[in-house]
Amino acid sequence: MITETMTRDLIGRQAYDRDGEKVGKIGQVYVDENSGAPTWATVHTGLFGMKESFVPLDGADVKGGDVALGVRKAKVKDAPHVGEDADHLSGREESELRRHYGGRAADGTEADRDTTGRTRGADDSMTRSEERLRVGTESEETGRVRLRKYVVTEEQQVTVPVSHEEVRLEREPVTDGKHAGRGKIEEETHEVTLHAEKPVVDKTIEAVETVGLGTRTVTEDETVSGTVRKEQVEVDDPQHQVRGRDKH
Repeated sequence: MITETMTRDLIGRQAYDRDGEKVGKIGQVYVDENSGAPTWATVHTGLFGMKESFVPLDGADVKGGDVALGVRKAKVKDAPHVGEDADHLSGREESELRRHYGGRAADGTEADRDTTGRTRGADDSMTRSEERLRVGTESEETGRVRLRKYVVTEEQQVTVPVSHEEVRLEREPVTDGKHAGRGKIEEETHEVTLHAEKPVVDKTIEAVETVGLGTRTVTEDETVSGTVRKEQVEVDDPQHQVRGRDKH
């Protein structure tokens, strides 16, 4: 159960729904102006937490530094949009929220008067708010790259040594005595077979390498800009009674 003393400590805490699913961070807390009990809170939801949705604090509790809500995340996302920048919830707005979450006003009837206000400091102060840019990143597909294999024909030249036989006429004088006196005049033919090597071309298929596609992440800075609003505070002091004015 969330009590009055826990009100200010709720701001900035992470909120989870009744099933343990993360909903968002608590932005503002609204209390019952009669009892001071916290009744509503806003939770930052949506992309980059840019949206604020109202959630009831009935049945909520603080567990382990986080806020456990008594409603489901889907209900929070579909909650009606009301003026979360206002200091008060009107009776109509609170009734609308109660109907959405299936509850009733704190007194058991549909709320019809302004009894819920945003928690703040002393009654003589006001809250000055500013819009801030919240910038995040999201991944998107920028293109596709295909790796395709195709066949080309090219001319290759390879030098290979080849050998061949040639005829050489060899002469040798007869000097031994056994051939002496045996010469004769006649026709005679002697034949020698010649050999030569020739190139023979064959083809083989060999795997030479593997090729694949990979990705790497490159981080670079990109500047984004946007228009934000902020509240200015000025003192209406025609009698010049206030000293030390501070203007933001």
